[in-house]
Amino acid sequence: MMRSLYSGVAGLKVHQTRMDVIGNNIANVNTVGFKSSNVMFQDVLYQTSQHATGSNANNGVGGTNAKQIGLGTTTATITKQLDGTGSAETTNNPYDVMLNSDSFFIVSRGGMNYFTKVGSFQTDGAGYLVTGTGEMVMGWQVDPDDPSRVRKDTVSALQVEAPENKYSEPEATQAAYVSGNIDKTDPVFEDGGAKIMNVTIYDEKGYSYNVKLNLTQNNTADKNTYTVSVASITDSNNQAITASYTLSGNQLVFDKDTGAFQSVGGGDAITLAIGDDAFRDISIDFSSSTMYATSATSTIKINRGDLQGQNGGRKMGTLEEVSINTDGRIYGVYDNGEQKLMGQIAVAKFANPAGLEAIGNSLYRTTQNSGEFDGIGQEVTEGGGTMSQGVLEMSDVDLSSEFTDMIVTQRGFQANSRIITVSDTMIEELINLKR
Repeated sequence: MMRSLYSGVAGLKVHQTRMDVIGNNIANVNTVGFKSSNVMFQDVLYQTSQHATGSNANNGVGGTNAKQIGLGTTTATITKQLDGTGSAETTNNPYDVMLNSDSFFIVSRGGMNYFTKVGSFQTDGAGYLVTGTGEMVMGWQVDPDDPSRVRKDTVSALQVEAPENKYSEPEATQAAYVSGNIDKTDPVFEDGGAKIMNVTIYDEKGYSYNVKLNLTQNNTADKNTYTVSVASITDSNNQAITASYTLSGNQLVFDKDTGAFQSVGGGDAITLAIGDDAFRDISIDFSSSTMYATSATSTIKINRGDLQGQNGGRKMGTLEEVSINTDGRIYGVYDNGEQKLMGQIAVAKFANPAGLEAIGNSLYRTTQNSGEFDGIGQEVTEGGGTMSQGVLEMSDVDLSSEFTDMIVTQRGFQANSRIITVSDTMIEELINLKR
């Protein structure tokens, strides 16, 4: 009879444990990145009063089953489903990032790496990307030999707003291209008139200048040849520069039959050279211009940069915003139009995510059963995942399931308490036999 008392006590203990887990799940229903836990029960030792026997045909005796009395229940496992993704909440904070993957962010405190699903980041006074509790977000740094790439080496702290990332260095203009159409009947060419084209260029220090080109029509019967000349180069105060300048060629020729571009200075481009070390030679490409009949209006114009949009030069830029791509690459966007790669957020994946040990503050660390972290990590897209900027992963707690489990747990606790009270009543009856 005493065995039932201890079975009831064991049942009370495990149901109390389950209620503790359910209570923790419900308490964290609005905790960012929280993963709910589940409790599994298992039976414990059995007391065998008679072992099983086999049949004996010679004696005419059949086999019998073992007689065993169970001694209650215990907690088998408390598990977290760490390989899923909770619902998304839009925050529009540029440093809030959600993992659409079963991977983890890598963060560090005191030289130790930890792992989290919570992508609520911010920058500290030194420009490092950190969690709300001060752990540094880890990733890969920009390759010093190629600023357009990251070096996938041992992860290190990402200093996205380092002093050198606050500004974008200026760049001198090295290319321009001419596009649009010339109508040879345009009245602007009458009496030696010129079609004026303006473009802004920059020197090595980021100062801007206005270059004005004149396009005049040569006095030929077919009017398919034009002369290119520099009318002026002025600074931002509209003052002419004192340095000399030259063009490597000045004859722009179109095919007299088709109106297609033929050459300028004997090729596709001419070079504007300015006699000042602050300037770079500027290649001006005319290959995109045409000479077709329109409504006697020319649309030809000059654009800064080459046909691929490169080498247009720029002023010094100030960091305006930070953009995080779906692969975790972090770019700085500057007010001069430049985008600069600042690093990439790396992630970690584990053979058994449920084997990670929770240590509080939504952090986990590796155990012998989770698998090791190699110190390098991987790109989130390697497993088909992505990152979403301005979004946070919410708790995966399902209140309907938790309340249902709470009811079942409560009834289980009540039933086990009845085992104890009924056993006590039976003992009382036994004691009352002698009065």
